[in-house]
Amino acid sequence: DNLLRRAACQEAQAFGNQLIPSSMPLKKATVFLNPAACKGKARNLFEKNAAPILHLSGLDVTVVKTDYEGQAKKLLELMENTDLIIIAGGDGTVQEVITGLLRRADEAVFSKIPIGFIPLGKTCTLSHTLYPESTNQVQHITNATLAILKGETVPLDVLQIKGEKEQPVFAVTGLRWGSYRDAGVKVSKYWYLGPLKTKAAHFFSTFKEWPQKHQAALMYLGPTERPPEEPEEKPSRPPLYVRLYRRLWLYWSSPAKEIPQEVTPEDWEELKLSTIELSIATRNRQLDLTRTEDFMDICIEADTVSKGQFVNRGSQKMRDPHTCPEGSQCIQASRCILQLPEGTEGSFGIDNEEYEAMPVEVKLLPRKLRFFCDPRMREQMLHAAVE
Repeated sequence: DNLLRRAACQEAQAFGNQLIPSSMPLKKATVFLNPAACKGKARNLFEKNAAPILHLSGLDVTVVKTDYEGQAKKLLELMENTDLIIIAGGDGTVQEVITGLLRRADEAVFSKIPIGFIPLGKTCTLSHTLYPESTNQVQHITNATLAILKGETVPLDVLQIKGEKEQPVFAVTGLRWGSYRDAGVKVSKYWYLGPLKTKAAHFFSTFKEWPQKHQAALMYLGPTERPPEEPEEKPSRPPLYVRLYRRLWLYWSSPAKEIPQEVTPEDWEELKLSTIELSIATRNRQLDLTRTEDFMDICIEADTVSKGQFVNRGSQKMRDPHTCPEGSQCIQASRCILQLPEGTEGSFGIDNEEYEAMPVEVKLLPRKLRFFCDPRMREQMLHAAVE
């Protein structure tokens, strides 16, 4: 582990030793660290493995430690301008930071700030997309921190989830509602059963009324065409004589009559559903940088599942929560409205965080945020798309 840390620090020092012009300010990086992540080990993991790399790289680093749940959202509202945002924690920390970021009045400007993710939490779904798999935790953290310095980014989709009253919540992975999610939350209660705890949690949840049905009404719009990517560099301003000529030409030319554009009505599809679990997920897990359509995946699982299938499938769902088993109805949508019957109890899992179940509107914000990723992963994505 010490050899890995030393190698990463030497690589970071190469960035720190680069000369910059005296007129150019240092790059500011704001780190949102959740010390409670990974059962309270996150602070130690960050200070031992990631902090030395960031300081050696020549960044002006400000570390903001969160003391309680929901604090990151509030701190983001007060945050001043920064060049990089770094999230050090798990799925919950990511969800809090992006929600705080996109709730700002000036989110159009702040959403263009690149975001780095240092995986320190119990669940770090994004790390599967952004970084190569690694069995060594130290290597995984140092790879993620070095990826921020290398500067390669990928655009990620975001889901905007809005209830009737509350402010919207934003997610990069997705929303889950159903029996597998409810059983998965209780797995840690059976810690004393060791490797059997997952099966035990799903087995005991079958003692409730069976089959477990979650009923709702779903309205959705189909995929939307992806617009061409805007160039990052603005075109240079034309010379003065060109600008004067254009203005005079516009002034003297007769005003053209505006043709009123017909507004095409939105083609909503409606569906009544009865399911054991419903999931709405972004395509960030199977990121395709060249696809021509933007959509989210809605998976409606059949409610005719035997108790044995439920226990076996529950173990698979713990490894990959948004897997869509055979026999499920899969829908591609850009926007959807989920209506729940009155008196519906239970909870949603939004990026592995628990929220009260209520009627919601889910809207896809395509390529909304840019996250730093390992250059090898970006090459793999482009290579796979070409093939």
